Amino acid sequence: MENQFFVGWGTLALINAGLAQGKNRSGLNWFLISLFLGPLTTFLLLLQEKLPE
Repeated sequence: MENQFFVGWGTLALINAGLAQGKNRSGLNWFLISLFLGPLTTFLLLLQEKLPE
């Protein structure tokens, strides 16, 4: 059961990295932040606007 938690958390971190890159932000930075903050990071990313290229 504990493994499922870590797999889900890691998957969410990867999804957040992709979301961040789609908004022209650093995917690596947001991946690392997401490892610690998880779903809160997703919420923060959804509130941010896309940066100009």
